[in-house]
Amino acid sequence: KSMDYLFSPPDVVSVPVVGQQARFPIHRIYCVGRNYEEHAKEMGFTGREPPFFFCKPGDAQSVVAVPADQIVDIPYPSLTQNFHHEIELVVAIGQGGVNIPEASALNHVFGYAVGLDMTRRDLQFKMREQGRPWEIGKAFDHSAPVGVLHRRAETGDVSLAHITLTVNGEVRQQSQLTHLIWSVAETIANLSTLFALQPGDLVFTGTPEGVGPVVP
Repeated sequence: KSMDYLFSPPDVVSVPVVGQQARFPIHRIYCVGRNYEEHAKEMGFTGREPPFFFCKPGDAQSVVAVPADQIVDIPYPSLTQNFHHEIELVVAIGQGGVNIPEASALNHVFGYAVGLDMTRRDLQFKMREQGRPWEIGKAFDHSAPVGVLHRRAETGDVSLAHITLTVNGEVRQQSQLTHLIWSVAETIANLSTLFALQPGDLVFTGTPEGVGPVVP
């Protein structure tokens, strides 16, 4: 017997995979805070602190799937005058687990993408100063643009890859993944002690220095 609902449940949100018809369905979105030393410094922090995490909704209101080589518009969000870009490596989990050992953590990775942790910086700072949660600065509508996924079986080791963001032709953020304070494997291992990871989870691994505002 089919289940009855009071209203139609939302569609499954997904992102495209290079070379595949089947898409990657999204379960949850986890984000690592301050995972590049120079970005931590520009946010007013120093040192290698234990990783901490926040979440973005994994629904169609938050996720913006960006097809390869296409331009996608997102709206300028409400109640902010300081809307920031944060370029990040996104890790797609293909095999779930809890208390995943660091040595085998990469076996749980389906693939990699590039994503933007769009941030209402003024609202985030206001909440931080008041000791309140960051959701209004991080988890608003259209806050998680994600590019196409590349299967790990095809990318191989990405630990030496470069990451770059340009705004209107100007390079704003530029670094390489060797500068991650917590590597992809370390991040997955740590995150899996806090949450039961599931296939479909996305992990935004942190942004390098150079974050800044965009305008409508």
